[in-house]
Amino acid sequence: MKELQDIVTDFLALKSRGQIAGLATVVKVKGSTYRRPGARMLMTQDGCMTGSISGGCLESDVFEHAKQVMASGEPTLVKYDPEVAEEIIWALGLGCNGAVHVLIERLDKQLTFISECLINRHSGVLATVFCVEGQLQAKVGNHLMLYPDKNITNEIADSILTEAVIADAQATLQQQKSKVQTYQLATGRAEVLIEFIQPPTPLLIFGAGQDAIPVLHFAKELGWHVTVVDHRPTYLTQEKFPYADSLILTSAEAAYKHILLEDSTVAIVMTHNYFHDRELLKMLLPSAVRYIGVLGPKRRTVELLEDLHAEGMVYTQEQLSRLYAPVGIDIGADTPVEIALSIVAEIQAVLTKRAGGLLRDRIGPIHHRIDELDVQAIQSTQQRISI
Repeated sequence: MKELQDIVTDFLALKSRGQIAGLATVVKVKGSTYRRPGARMLMTQDGCMTGSISGGCLESDVFEHAKQVMASGEPTLVKYDPEVAEEIIWALGLGCNGAVHVLIERLDKQLTFISECLINRHSGVLATVFCVEGQLQAKVGNHLMLYPDKNITNEIADSILTEAVIADAQATLQQQKSKVQTYQLATGRAEVLIEFIQPPTPLLIFGAGQDAIPVLHFAKELGWHVTVVDHRPTYLTQEKFPYADSLILTSAEAAYKHILLEDSTVAIVMTHNYFHDRELLKMLLPSAVRYIGVLGPKRRTVELLEDLHAEGMVYTQEQLSRLYAPVGIDIGADTPVEIALSIVAEIQAVLTKRAGGLLRDRIGPIHHRIDELDVQAIQSTQQRISI
């Protein structure tokens, strides 16, 4: 997210100065690759680059192609595939052995659309045509943009392809998961990257103590939208939290009047005050927020819930499943910075629906989720092999 925000920031600056720039987007991969579809790199004519599309092995060659695209204005698809051009790949030093397809374009409506999603903090879907075969009325670099209000901006002339892409874009908006789609029509074939453009994750930090500062820093490095909430004006200052998007001075009891508790929101309770934490849990647990982290030992949170239960509060298992206490993953954290790292890492794992374990213990590819049946099948195979 932070990388995309940096690209948008530089894009807007270039646009205001009327400068020409190119955008490289990973649109398709096969096998093991460093970046996934949707990874981008912004390039200027003088060689400045923002973002990355690989671990450093493709950027220079992509820039050479980009210079031609910036001069002509015509988008081009560059394929890096060891099965097709092994000598070129090894000359570039590509270390992942996978195939990477990169679409290079001059800057246009696509980054304007993405910037609108990020700045206005709403989702959207960007569909990008990157391969066309046959007689389809579509071109490489055509885009279709779907807004959350279902309004559409479309550059694809082929009506049948447009209809199919719109249907998939609407599904992507609902599922919030990007995909590469191949369309085999009577008049030809097209490949389209359909991206879910996600707004910055809204993080609420309740408590403006010193230990909130590294949490804010890590969250901003990930591009999250961070709000710090506290009732103490001497603690909640711009000097102390210069990178916060919002500072809200309010009591725990009145916090609900000043914040949005949406299903995209994540929250951390770290006030170091038992009674404030109790009021905040009373507000957060029935809400739609997807993650609630509570700083402190497990027994303390149990007591908080018991107190709330004594007041007549009853929580469902689904609500309690969004409660993470003690907050953070087990990395042996002790200092405030280490604790902040464990907290933000846990939130990232929850957002991506990962367990947060060691990658060496993961079954299957790093970038793909495996459903329970696949895991059981693999484990069963491993057991048979070990026997």
